[in-house]
Amino acid sequence: MRMRFFLIRQTGIGVTSISPLPPVVLRDEIDVLAILQALWRQKVLISAVALLFSLLAAVYVYSVTPEYEVSTILRPAALNDLDELNRSKVYSLPPGEALVRVGAALDSYETRLGYFRSNTGLQAAFSRSGRTPEQAFEAFNRTALKLVQPDPKKTDLLSSFIGLEMRYPQEVDGKEALNGLVQYAIESERRQITEDLKVIIGNRIKEVDANLVAARVKHDAAKEGKIAGLLEADNLKRAELNDELRALRVQLNLRRDDRIAQLNEAISIARSLGLKKPTTPSAMGRSEAEVTGNVITEVNNQQVPLYFLGTDALEAEQQALRKRLSNDFVDPRIAQIRKELLLLSSNRQVQILQQRQNEELFVKGIESLRAERTRLMNISTDMSGLRLVSIDRLAVEPTSPVKPNRSMYIALGLILGGIIGCIIALLRYAFKKRRREQARISSAMAKNFDTGINSPSLVVR
Repeated sequence: MRMRFFLIRQTGIGVTSISPLPPVVLRDEIDVLAILQALWRQKVLISAVALLFSLLAAVYVYSVTPEYEVSTILRPAALNDLDELNRSKVYSLPPGEALVRVGAALDSYETRLGYFRSNTGLQAAFSRSGRTPEQAFEAFNRTALKLVQPDPKKTDLLSSFIGLEMRYPQEVDGKEALNGLVQYAIESERRQITEDLKVIIGNRIKEVDANLVAARVKHDAAKEGKIAGLLEADNLKRAELNDELRALRVQLNLRRDDRIAQLNEAISIARSLGLKKPTTPSAMGRSEAEVTGNVITEVNNQQVPLYFLGTDALEAEQQALRKRLSNDFVDPRIAQIRKELLLLSSNRQVQILQQRQNEELFVKGIESLRAERTRLMNISTDMSGLRLVSIDRLAVEPTSPVKPNRSMYIALGLILGGIIGCIIALLRYAFKKRRREQARISSAMAKNFDTGINSPSLVVR
């Protein structure tokens, strides 16, 4: 942009003359070369400012308490490490689930708090004046520990891992602290598994004992029912035999009475015929034929009437029947009934059942229950040697602190100081240039005023 100045001379009342001043050129363009030359001329200033800022950064990084970082990586244990636990058939723990459980323990507030309380070094490092032990633990839990997990999209066993990072001040042995926390979490899970295993085994044993009691009760009930059934069957058979015996005796008594009645009738007939001795119809017919001359033909295959026995035989039989005290010997069935009743007086099967010494030997299914109980009792609950996870990388002592990064801070201080030095140099260059322009304009105006102008006016166009 070009600007022209005019000097107006006034004499008296009016304007007598107008004389132009030398033109002043104001440029909007940036002269890069001039700026670079100005910066180069002030390189000492820029270097001094940069060094000052780098020195301040160095003072800061060496005065701040450094923080170090250690990390460890856990991976799933091998299948054979958990084989003994899984073969117990009461507790199933795949390697992936074991890794997740240990990771959950490492991220657990309770586990971290327990380890913090047991580690005096951590308590001393994170305790500050005015802080309670709970606040010191909160600072440790919030800022020092970080759990690292794999990408959830990758679910294969090879990509499964649990990482744990810890930042700590210089006075803490971070390697021992982090490895100790991992071992504390693993041991905590081992104790939990041991307690769970004891509870599960105890519950299974109680269940087996309950099944044993149920099996014994069932067997005893079946035995009592069998004995009751046998005794009831014997009672029923005995009652039936006694009924049959009474019926037979009544029948035999009726037969005897009928026989006596028949004998009375036959005795009467025999007396009327004069038969005292036994005879036959044929013999009786021959004697009459000799007397009267009549012929009596005997019909063969016809029962001889009873009175032909004669009164002597019939009366003798009659008296014997009347003197008889029991008719049991007449029917062989009575002897058979007595035999059966005698056998029913004592049931040998019932006696054997009642005289058993060890009833459990006869309980059905008790062998498998006893074997299961013995197996449960022999399961070891000592999980001190159980390897839940594989420590892929132990925490090692770091070679340098992670906070503050001294080289980075010093470099940033140097760069920031250089930038601020350049800004100061540019400002000085701009101020000097402005003063030179103002001095030039003032000298030009002074040359035109030396002719004795009374009241000059500067017009800018």
